[in-house]
Amino acid sequence: MNMDALFDTIAAVSTPHGEGGVGVIRISGPKAADIADHVFFAHNNKKIAEGRGYSLRLGVVVEDGKTIDDALALLFRAPKSYTGEDVVELQCHGGRVVLSRVLRALTDAGARAADRGEFTRRAFINGRVSLTEAEGVADIISAASKQGEAAAYALSRGSLFRETERIKEELLALQSAIAAWIDFPEEDVEPIDDAQLTGQLQILKNSLQTLLDSYETGLIILRGLPAAIAGTPNVGKSTLMNLLAGHEKAIVTPTAGTTRDVLEHHVQLGGTTLLLADTAGIRESEDAVEKIGVKKALERIEQSDLIFALFDSSRPLSDDDRDLIRKLSGRRVIALINKTDLPTALDVKEIESAFETVVRICATEPGTLTVLDEVLEEYLGINRFSPDMPILMNERQRSAAAKALLAVTEALLAVQGQMTPDVVFISLDEALAAVMELSGENVSDAVLNEVFSRFCVGK
Repeated sequence: MNMDALFDTIAAVSTPHGEGGVGVIRISGPKAADIADHVFFAHNNKKIAEGRGYSLRLGVVVEDGKTIDDALALLFRAPKSYTGEDVVELQCHGGRVVLSRVLRALTDAGARAADRGEFTRRAFINGRVSLTEAEGVADIISAASKQGEAAAYALSRGSLFRETERIKEELLALQSAIAAWIDFPEEDVEPIDDAQLTGQLQILKNSLQTLLDSYETGLIILRGLPAAIAGTPNVGKSTLMNLLAGHEKAIVTPTAGTTRDVLEHHVQLGGTTLLLADTAGIRESEDAVEKIGVKKALERIEQSDLIFALFDSSRPLSDDDRDLIRKLSGRRVIALINKTDLPTALDVKEIESAFETVVRICATEPGTLTVLDEVLEEYLGINRFSPDMPILMNERQRSAAAKALLAVTEALLAVQGQMTPDVVFISLDEALAAVMELSGENVSDAVLNEVFSRFCVGK
């Protein structure tokens, strides 16, 4: 972004496009109040620019001398605003036409239409939020689950930033001790104890490893994951899909092979959102249409991060069942033995030897939903997750943490290998740079452009 653009006054609609009771247009920058006064006229005839921070006025919005709508104008004075600049929010009725007209009147009065994430970017530049806190703001908007929203909120309130600050301070303390020993060996400087240094570096390594381990859980609770129900014909896949979807999404009949295409539905389960697919029964077939359905099912299974593999408790394993088991080898699978209300004919031990997680269910019973919810939480580790934990929630954060971990590991190996203190210092310097990259203190404009391009306009 051109640095000159940071001194513009920007405006954008901050509420979702569509129809609603209230729509908000946000204006931020040095001329926010003056520009707002060109289009907003208070009933008490007082100018917004004459007001104090956190003041509210009732009036009308005017375009080309004609009243567009009734409105409220809320003023925030710098630096006590979201962006750290003067900010005005105009609250009108939430129709597309009226909001478009108000925004056009503001741009005609001298405001520039804001880019994606530009309000939050200004908050970051003005020191109102760290980069990880800014990313948490975007994640709140896109969270796919209740746990994801809670984690994103904690991120926006500084959970990860506080952890990176703690790690940074420990790195700086170690560097200071090493630098003093290197630069003033003849002075009365306490010599560095290798055992103590090793212990401190191990603690740092463990902290960074814990952060990295949080990445996968963070992604799952924030973004959700694609999942598929797989099995041979007539094992109850569509019945299970309907149970999880909460309504009759798939046609259920006693006839094997009813499902020919992939049916998808967003399902809240196990503390996350699954883009769940009900696939055609997988078996060898000479029917041309069924073969296409099986091909699509296998493709969807390949694209899924989680598979519910369904088996019929009331019949022995078939060759098609065993072929499916082989296809799912090495994948993330929860095996479900269905139709437990019927007499058992299945060799359960064969399933248990193939999959780590095996659950007996009856897809026609509502209580199965609670069982699967608990099993999935345990399987994904979400039941061990606390929203207040510092976690990594995007690839930028993961990459920076990985670089920091590698550098600390190299410093630890240097100490254990009895290398000179300056070698350890260099590795710690690399770790410090990576931690500062993670927090946003040391990051390029290109990275900032990428981060804020993922925001919506108006945030």
